[in-house]
Amino acid sequence: MKLPLLPGVYIMKNSENKIIYIGKAKALKNRVSQYFGSDKNHPEKVRRMVAAADNFDYIICQSEFEALVLECSLIKQHKPRYNILLKDDKGYSYIRISNDEWRRISFEMQQKDDGAEYLGPFMSAWYARNAVEEALRIFRLPDCGRVFPRDIGKGRPCLNYHIKQCSAPCAGKVSLKDYNESVDSAITFLRAGDSESIRLMTKKMNEAAENLEFELAARLRDRIAAVKRMKEKQNVVEMNIREQDAISVIVEGGDACFAVIRFKDGRLYDKEDFLIRDAGDNAGLSSMRTEFIQQYYSARDNIPPVISLDGEAEDEELLAVWLSEKRGKKVRLVHPQKGDNMRIIEMSRENAAERLAQSHGHVGHELTALDELAKLLGLEKIPHRIESYDISHTAGSDNVAGMIVYKDGRPSKKDYRKFSIKGFTGQDDYASMAEVLTRRFNEYLKEKDSGEGFGELPDLILLDGGKGQVSAVRPVLEQFGLQIPLFGMVKDNHHRTRAITDEGRELAISSKRKAFTLVSGIQDEVHRFAIGYHRQKHSKRAFAPGLVEIDGIGPARAKALLQRFKTVARIKQADIEELMTVKGMTLPAAEAVYGFYHKNDEPECDNDKE
Repeated sequence: MKLPLLPGVYIMKNSENKIIYIGKAKALKNRVSQYFGSDKNHPEKVRRMVAAADNFDYIICQSEFEALVLECSLIKQHKPRYNILLKDDKGYSYIRISNDEWRRISFEMQQKDDGAEYLGPFMSAWYARNAVEEALRIFRLPDCGRVFPRDIGKGRPCLNYHIKQCSAPCAGKVSLKDYNESVDSAITFLRAGDSESIRLMTKKMNEAAENLEFELAARLRDRIAAVKRMKEKQNVVEMNIREQDAISVIVEGGDACFAVIRFKDGRLYDKEDFLIRDAGDNAGLSSMRTEFIQQYYSARDNIPPVISLDGEAEDEELLAVWLSEKRGKKVRLVHPQKGDNMRIIEMSRENAAERLAQSHGHVGHELTALDELAKLLGLEKIPHRIESYDISHTAGSDNVAGMIVYKDGRPSKKDYRKFSIKGFTGQDDYASMAEVLTRRFNEYLKEKDSGEGFGELPDLILLDGGKGQVSAVRPVLEQFGLQIPLFGMVKDNHHRTRAITDEGRELAISSKRKAFTLVSGIQDEVHRFAIGYHRQKHSKRAFAPGLVEIDGIGPARAKALLQRFKTVARIKQADIEELMTVKGMTLPAAEAVYGFYHKNDEPECDNDKE
């Protein structure tokens, strides 16, 4: 099919004539041709899509903007498999106030015809859920499953009572009148907001004090203080931002997670995250961002004037025009580098990392640290496997190296390896490091089909040392034709991690808190492992020349022999029966010791002649 050099929308279909992908193009011929040329630069997802494509159709548009609008409409209509599709499961949410004698406040996703009072609907389930949690905590209302008055007096109060977050109606610690007065205050708080709630409670407190109702005034005073404390905590996320969305994406293991946090009137009022399976890799992040923005705002009317992104999106100018037209006012797409705008981007990235980590069985802060490290070092993807190396010796003797492995931000001790330097004697850390990496990658060539242990290549190599170590190892990688990111970890005068370096630059990491913690932990761990092996090897030599070289004699038996006989000379003089008296010795071990020290004894000769 001949394609025109005109703007439009292209539609890929499989052998069953089912639409599998919809895209737009400024020039249809150029865009579609990219898919069917060399696939070396295509992400895995795109390669599978092209392999599944049996035929395609296209629609010519008057402009690229018209193509964008049509693309959004068609994707929403057909939901093709290989487009980013967001499951819009937000719906509405409600705050329920039961109609019981002891009223209860709860968060609900649906409104039921059960006689209860419902506040809402709320577009943000996150906001409604958090509002209920805050109200229950501030006004000391129960969030347990106990039923009142049935369960009153049947058990002891829980921890919430002791930390002053519940008035413990279950234990009869509060009267029905005082309990429902607290419920009324909580409802006012939920309906009117914190400022109006404080104003009304302050008025009631003053009235109670004038009427000499000091107990009621004291309770109201405590509630006002609790609301104010809550406001202070919220101020942590209150910034100099009027109305803005922040969108970030984290990719790991072929999956992606987009997180959106939304600010209005200077406060965080909603957050959402979207897990996208089989999304590909970082190579297509800019197009992924564009697809996500199209899908996300196609289903929403409340578009803010500013949308902060954690990286470039494809066709940003066109997106901004589309968003502006949809909003009715100008919308800007920005890439913050500092200040409050950068803080909300970091916040959204942490939320994305946490959700993605949970889906993979990891811990969120580990993935966040790896993401931070990847961005700092300019890596194309989050490093799944990190290998780190350190050399240890005593003035050139007992020269050894340790290799440790971190997988997904955690030590993988089954993959740790020890090396004794064999290529030379004396002290040369650079040559030692080159030898170790050479041996490591020779083992890779032998085991690469297994994909495990030495058969798995690292995504990042960190050497304990500076530019010299990096320069020594770089030729080794080139020799094996490997393009693995390689950096050194530099310590300060107090032996603490100071920076990461390659051959031409030094990157300070102290300001990158999570990455700094990760790298510091790796450097401390590889040093501990290498020096532990060095001490082990050195301790074997320290027992006496040759003692631990005897078959069956390890450090424990060598130590026991020296404790019993004090010197090697006395061990040599001992017979097998005396050696057997040493704790832990067996007959074969005793015979091995005796034979080792008497192997050169000349046999007695009989000089008598017949």
